[in-house]
Amino acid sequence: MISRKKSFPSVAVIGSGSWPTALIKLLTENKIETRWWVRKEQDVDFIKTFWHNPNYLTSVLIDKRFVKPSTNVKNIVLKSDYVLFAVPAAYVLNVLNTLPKDVFKNKKIITAIKGMIPEHNALVSDYLVQYFNVKEKDIAIISGPCHAEEVAMGKQSYLTLGTIDKENFKEALNFFSGSYTKVSVLSDVVGIEYAAIMKNVYAIACGVSYGINFGDNFQAVLVSNAMQEIAIFLNQLYPGADRDLSRSPYLGDLLVTTYSQFSRNRTLGTMVGRGYTVKSALIEMKMVAEGYYAIKSLKHVIDKNKLDLPICEAVYRIMYDNVSPLVEYHLLKSKLS
Repeated sequence: MISRKKSFPSVAVIGSGSWPTALIKLLTENKIETRWWVRKEQDVDFIKTFWHNPNYLTSVLIDKRFVKPSTNVKNIVLKSDYVLFAVPAAYVLNVLNTLPKDVFKNKKIITAIKGMIPEHNALVSDYLVQYFNVKEKDIAIISGPCHAEEVAMGKQSYLTLGTIDKENFKEALNFFSGSYTKVSVLSDVVGIEYAAIMKNVYAIACGVSYGINFGDNFQAVLVSNAMQEIAIFLNQLYPGADRDLSRSPYLGDLLVTTYSQFSRNRTLGTMVGRGYTVKSALIEMKMVAEGYYAIKSLKHVIDKNKLDLPICEAVYRIMYDNVSPLVEYHLLKSKLS
């Protein structure tokens, strides 16, 4: 018997936090067949019974006609055309290490992960290319100023799909477009991925600034200098790309993450600025702040390439060297302009 490929796409969503839940909402509103990997069996049972995520964005009603939750990650990947990664970068290897190396053959990968793999100081996209033989043309990055909480509320949001092969992911634009979401396409894949990572670090920096009461004037300068640091990083390490840093996946994402009440990275920085130890702040948050892990990996890249990024250095010293935020920021303020 000849098997016929489905005429409609199916997507495996890997992750069960706020962002993957928001993405599930977008996918099902567009009637996309979705297989959802959820780590805990009890959460799968809850979703199948009540059709809400029991832990994150609990107000979002999941359309059971289009979603099949499961704890079997290999099975849902093999049965899907697209694989959408939305687990925290610090835990992505826990998922990938359970999968065979050929599991992504003939699959298209979309990563919504805004962090680096700590064990390798690597981008998720680079790791998939190197260890799973995924072709670069089959990987896209979904990013932009798009907090999960506002997607859940149906607030107008803008996303950018980064891919070197626009035609290859033309179909995927329909996954996330809707009445309150608009999706654009850019070819600067590595730039978009790194910008999404770095803005979390700068959100921590802005939170610290707020926590030690340095004021709005200083924060504006801090964000301006953060944008300059992103430019230095990308233009020195990945020059020649078609890249306009004033666009939404760069500047827009930086602004919303450094200023928004929904930013968990800003929240982490604020708590530390107000006197929490880093460890106690991380425990009390009960959510993953990607910037905490990202700055450690970025520090490796920064040192290796001898880049001068004072804000990144300050965040690293506060997060990992236990330097007083107030002391560090009195040193930092002389390096900004």
